[in-house]
Amino acid sequence: MKKLLDLISNEMKDAFEAAGYDRELGKVSVSNRPDLCEFQCNGAMAGAKQYKKAPIMIANDVAAKLADSKVFDKVDAVAPGFLNLVIKNEFIGDYVKEMKNSSKFGLEEAKEPASIVIDYGGPNVAKPLHIGHLRSAIIGESLKRIVRFMGHNVTGDVHLGDWGLQMGLIIAELELRNPELPYFDDNFTGEYPTEAPFTISELEEIYPFASGKSKEDEAFKAKALEATKQLQSGKRGYRAIWKHIMEVSVTDLKRNYEKLGVSFDLWYGESDADPYIPQMVEDMKRDGYAYMSEGALVVDVKEETDKKEMPPCMILKSDGAALYETTDLATIKQRVEDFNPSSILYVADKRQELHFEQVFRCARKTKLIRDDADLRFIGFGTMNGKNGKPFKTRDGGVMRLENLIKEVEDEMLKKIMDNREIDEDSARQIAQTVALAALKYGDLSNQASKDYIFDIDRFTSFEGDTGPYILYTIVRIKSILAKYKENAGDIESALDAISSPVNESEKQLMMVLAKFNASIENAYEELAPHKICAYIYEIANAFNHFYHETKILSEEDEAKKKSWISLLALTRDVLETAIDLLGFSAPERM
Repeated sequence: MKKLLDLISNEMKDAFEAAGYDRELGKVSVSNRPDLCEFQCNGAMAGAKQYKKAPIMIANDVAAKLADSKVFDKVDAVAPGFLNLVIKNEFIGDYVKEMKNSSKFGLEEAKEPASIVIDYGGPNVAKPLHIGHLRSAIIGESLKRIVRFMGHNVTGDVHLGDWGLQMGLIIAELELRNPELPYFDDNFTGEYPTEAPFTISELEEIYPFASGKSKEDEAFKAKALEATKQLQSGKRGYRAIWKHIMEVSVTDLKRNYEKLGVSFDLWYGESDADPYIPQMVEDMKRDGYAYMSEGALVVDVKEETDKKEMPPCMILKSDGAALYETTDLATIKQRVEDFNPSSILYVADKRQELHFEQVFRCARKTKLIRDDADLRFIGFGTMNGKNGKPFKTRDGGVMRLENLIKEVEDEMLKKIMDNREIDEDSARQIAQTVALAALKYGDLSNQASKDYIFDIDRFTSFEGDTGPYILYTIVRIKSILAKYKENAGDIESALDAISSPVNESEKQLMMVLAKFNASIENAYEELAPHKICAYIYEIANAFNHFYHETKILSEEDEAKKKSWISLLALTRDVLETAIDLLGFSAPERM
């Protein structure tokens, strides 16, 4: 289904051509003076020099060709040469009706679906999720849904940090605490226990303790480094411990991501890329890309156009150990072999931009990925407290993600219980749904690359540009539809009854709904969930304006009432589709 603005522009282009002018002058835009008109065309101004003619004369010529237009109700040529446009009620009514009956509300899916991998989440195992993991998870989940909605084949990968020094630290500390465990007996040949020798709580205590110790105890650090090396070399007992760490950690990670409404198609980690490293390194050496520098193996990625320092990409340290760059490059190699993606998107803190620039350049230079494939870094800003500094707990620590979610849920529950008569169990269920919307919308409504202030009072407000306001609008629509049905209204026959708008607020609601395909397409092209937030907020405001001006259920004209009910059903469906792309849903009541 063609976008509304394209249809309007085509009508105007035909008129320019019919009047003897270049049809490309007929591009239409949304009016920047909505008090005067709905759309405008400035093509006559642009054509004045080309045709050596006063712009108002061109505008008048074009307006004359639109006297019998089926699209425009009014076409005013205004000095010095603007064309002010108002579209016909019948035209917008027909467009919205067609949109309602079209798949995905008229959105044109990709004609040639691409294979796209999105790398987001990126937590380290054996550590609890904290608020630093919030943005990657929320933004990545939304991008995955948007890209998939456009018809592409999308694979979301969590890319766990599961192969570095933190593993060696845990193993070394565990051996000191429990030397009698069979994992540390080099002569043990039997089957290792199926149950892990630690719980998730114990594991979360061991890692920071061991990490702190390694900074003060050189002997312990050396032991941890050796354990890491032996793990990566395949030592049987250490691999068994590593599997326990993975099972316990991933189970807990999945539980917490589920609370956040985030899921992944792949639960791969750095360890899954490890088998690809040896051949990748050999290929880089053989093809002359990699060379030794101060004992380390590096690849130059500097380009002549660089205005800033661009260090070489380090592939192996002087002791032969792999780095983040190494595993990220090997992961690209793995993804190419598994999916042959046309695009790999990385959602991470914008402070990692240099790292990804080095990795991307190295991957292209060493031919790990085909030339026409897109490697793109989507860097996000910091979530800050009201003091403008990175968000912390009251005692200055980094807040666990599940505690942040609970804090928002508790605030939401308090507001629901204060304002409504509802039993606590029901209120708690609703609070969980609304809190997730508050948290996600509060984050996603900001441009990803910018820092933002986490303000729990504002995010949980039922007024303004917030998640709860959006959900309250959806619930209001559901309530009206339910009452219509309770009053013996034939909801099924009403669902396809949209007709031309009968008042200005109804027309404005239709005009906003008609922007669905353009808004989603724009959010996809710019990989910008905040564009969907802005669109949703515009719908909610347009609907509430229509609702306050229109007596829907008390309308005596049954045809008019059915048309409004159908419009409400469409508004609900569009809003629920859009919030699903952001990763949250609406309750049935609030």
